[in-house]
Amino acid sequence: MADEPLILGIETSCDETGVGIVRGHTLLADALASSVEEHARFGGVVPEVASRAHLEAIVPTMDRALTEAGVTLADIDAIAVTSGPGLAGALLVGVAAAKGYALAAEKPVYGVNHLAAHVAVDTLEHGPLPEPAIALLVSGGHSSLLLVDDLARGVTPLGATIDDAAGEAFDKVARLLGLPFPGGPPIDREARAGDAAAIAFPRGLTAAKDLAAHRYDFSFSGLKTAVARWVEARQRAGEPVPVADVAASFQEAVCDVLTNKALAACRASGIETLVIGGGVAANSRLRAMAEQRAEKYGIRVRVPRPKLCTDNGAMVAALGSHLVAAGVAPSRLDLPADSALPLTTVSV
Repeated sequence: MADEPLILGIETSCDETGVGIVRGHTLLADALASSVEEHARFGGVVPEVASRAHLEAIVPTMDRALTEAGVTLADIDAIAVTSGPGLAGALLVGVAAAKGYALAAEKPVYGVNHLAAHVAVDTLEHGPLPEPAIALLVSGGHSSLLLVDDLARGVTPLGATIDDAAGEAFDKVARLLGLPFPGGPPIDREARAGDAAAIAFPRGLTAAKDLAAHRYDFSFSGLKTAVARWVEARQRAGEPVPVADVAASFQEAVCDVLTNKALAACRASGIETLVIGGGVAANSRLRAMAEQRAEKYGIRVRVPRPKLCTDNGAMVAALGSHLVAAGVAPSRLDLPADSALPLTTVSV
């Protein structure tokens, strides 16, 4: 609707420089500049490289977003920016840019939580979020289960990773198999030609004693180690490593744990909507398994299209739009970049 506020979002928490523009739940622009190729030779994100890439990309990415949406900065009603969590130097680039644009255009600014934005972005695909809902956030640095009663006011953490997040495990296993960084997409591709039942990899924190203490928590470090030992044993024996089977079996173990715990949280709380967000939500097996298993319990699964699962400015704009619509006050112009911003803080 034309009378809804026009919100611009800036995302620079890791290796993607994103600027998105939304009106209500309608996405008007989603400009992105990625530095992932600059990090690939290191096998992971290098914070200093990421920060410099954001500095170079932020202005042209902003210009592309405004052009794509057919608006000017003067037309924008508010600016939202990822304030945390993320890489400190990378966050500072986005926060500083948001403050500069807000001051120059005399617009309010909202510092928002990167993880809450991964929940909000689904509204651009499927409309208003039913509340309460359960959210499963799976990315390179986070694997979390959240109860979303009121996204504008806060979320309640139910569980989190106690060691490697799912995305980290994908990256490390990909490296073991000689696949490129980031590891999620190449493992997904290899797994399609493999047998998911070929190797019985462990499911972390699913034994009865673990469920008693960590019902909704995640652990993928042991799985990563199990894959490494299996691959090393094959190599010591001089046998070829069946990359597709290893990828499929590893992926199946990750998705099995994620979906089982997420759906258990939905059933225990009587909630009928599960939202899945974060980069790993683009994984084809996770999406298919979640929908298949949820159907049995009458639970609706909402997952945005893969492009909106990874870090982008659209998700930040979507959360900003939600905050404005809920009447949440904007941030102060001295808002910080907080690399350890807690999940319970949706806006700063």
